[in-house]
Amino acid sequence: MKLSMTIGAIAAATTSAFTTTSYMPTALRGASSLEALKDGETPIVIGLAADSGCGKSTFMRRVTSTFGGDQCGPLGGGFGSPDGWETNTLVSDMATVICLDDYHLNDREGRKVSGLTALNTAEQKFDLMYEHVKALKNGDSVMKPIYNHVNGTLDTPEKIEPTPVIIIEGLHPFVDERVRELIDFSLYLDISSDVKLNWKIQRDMEERGHSLESIMASIDARKPDFDAYIEPQKAFADYIIEVLPTDLDPEDKQTLKVRAIQKKGVPDFNPTYLFDEGAEVTWTPSADKLSSPAPGMKLSYSQEEYFGNDVAVLEMDGTFDNIQELVYVESNLGNGNSKFYGEITQAMLSLADSPGSNNGTGLMQTLAAFAIRELYNKKSATAKLQASKAAASA
Repeated sequence: MKLSMTIGAIAAATTSAFTTTSYMPTALRGASSLEALKDGETPIVIGLAADSGCGKSTFMRRVTSTFGGDQCGPLGGGFGSPDGWETNTLVSDMATVICLDDYHLNDREGRKVSGLTALNTAEQKFDLMYEHVKALKNGDSVMKPIYNHVNGTLDTPEKIEPTPVIIIEGLHPFVDERVRELIDFSLYLDISSDVKLNWKIQRDMEERGHSLESIMASIDARKPDFDAYIEPQKAFADYIIEVLPTDLDPEDKQTLKVRAIQKKGVPDFNPTYLFDEGAEVTWTPSADKLSSPAPGMKLSYSQEEYFGNDVAVLEMDGTFDNIQELVYVESNLGNGNSKFYGEITQAMLSLADSPGSNNGTGLMQTLAAFAIRELYNKKSATAKLQASKAAASA
């Protein structure tokens, strides 16, 4: 009880900085409002691949909040703010999040003419994407196009300036080999077809009144392009968050099993483990310390092979009732990249209203966000050391 109260007190002091309304920087770009690149500093580039509706926005909130400072908001304030515009780009003190939909070749009407979906790689401007990511990593600003999701048009380009962390997210971040070589850490959100169907039924059938037949037709129409152009990118990811139906009850359509598939041997990244690094572990937490509704809770940690790569897999199957009690799980994790005891739980509490915050989705996203922060810190420290050596020898 004392531990739970302590974590709750920490979170209460910080939660206001992470509420939805605070995701608007106090001074929107205005390049001077952002963290300027230091002399000789090279931004790190993070790539996130996922299909539409797979939780990229929630994940971006977890990543940007991990770096602290003014939280992530739309570039220019977004449509409806003074001097704002419809934008997909998010900015914070430390990070810029670029939506790769902005590199669509055609607008919505143009795709009707081409007969191709936005998932098809023929509908993406990879040369321009590469040129822009390379320029930003070199510390140069770019004029990036805008794909307007509201009306399906290609709008007037916007100026993007480099920040210490550049995140590119969307359907095709790992398709182009030139772009892959610029990425320092790559992630893939892998939502299984069964979970996608359950989510879509809940949203479109139960909430919007769509028929099951229309839902299935929509999924079937999208699947060939997803299988051909999106899913193969898993092979290039350093960190895959895989969301599956629970194994604890075959009749349960709501509870999730979530796996963090972590590639070994990635520079400046050490996979998170449970209890004993390199071991094979299956653990059912004490219900007195981590309460969870039926069908219960199980965690595991294993060593596997994934697309020919050695990986460490951390898994959580089930839902927990009280986020504060997650500190019990946190205390048994290694390489969690937290700065202090309870920070992972605090981060989960700070976004308690976000999807997945009561299951493995939120936990694995938070662990990935902390890994990105640690990777940035390590690369920054290496760059500073190299700069100091160069100055000393000059």
